[in-house]
Amino acid sequence: MNALKPLLSITVMIGMMALTACDYPKNNESDSGQINEQKTAKTEKADILPYLNIQESKAKYALPFCEKKNCIDVDIQTVKTQDEWLNTWIERNQAMVIQQQIELKQSMTLQQAINAYVKKSDEWQDKYSENKAYALHLNTRIASQRNQYVLLQVGVDTKQEDVEVKDRYYFFVADRKLQKHLTVLDVIQKKQQNAMHDVIQVHYQKWVEQQSIEVKKQVPKTLYWGQADWFFDGEGIGLHYRANEISKDAPQLDIYFTAEQTKQMLQPDIYQQMF
Repeated sequence: MNALKPLLSITVMIGMMALTACDYPKNNESDSGQINEQKTAKTEKADILPYLNIQESKAKYALPFCEKKNCIDVDIQTVKTQDEWLNTWIERNQAMVIQQQIELKQSMTLQQAINAYVKKSDEWQDKYSENKAYALHLNTRIASQRNQYVLLQVGVDTKQEDVEVKDRYYFFVADRKLQKHLTVLDVIQKKQQNAMHDVIQVHYQKWVEQQSIEVKKQVPKTLYWGQADWFFDGEGIGLHYRANEISKDAPQLDIYFTAEQTKQMLQPDIYQQMF
């Protein structure tokens, strides 16, 4: 009996070790599952970008010292966010808007665009002593943001060569996650482009019918939309054409798509995040 006690003890110890060994895979599986869940949670959080903290401010730029009686009037109001890429994108679009007022299409910084605008004003004043300097007032706002998609609206008032323009608006859309400027062609399904074209032309023809005889003579038969300003609101997407953009003396045109049309036209992954 005494000889059996050591053997019995060894047997018990082996059994306990076996049981313990069998427990390890279960614990590892549990730990692995928890780690995967944590990784998934972190990924989901990473996919949801924080809401923009928008601060309105005066844009940073310099104007030359003016000794003339009538000096150029430039006032640019902007917005700043915690997203540095978006801030740069906003400034780049502001520069583009300023360039469009003097019909320039170069790639410029905001300061370079202002310098070009000042130069154009000086040239106008140099032609005749009574010519007044240009005036440019630019307001910027984030009109809408849905997850990573941001809609920027830039409003412009100008006085140039005795021509005054008020409430001219430009729209731009960005994908913060991809850090990309989005045109309307970037978001429409390729297989739906023909359907999109047909819807736009129906709106366009109704608009043409309402115009004067002179405007009807000037406007194109088909409206090109690939580079048009586009926007999104609570219902769907839309296109915006400024006054004189379609043709000289042509008024503004806004085309709104219904919620159903928007769902049909947009790429599914974009639609899910935007609406």
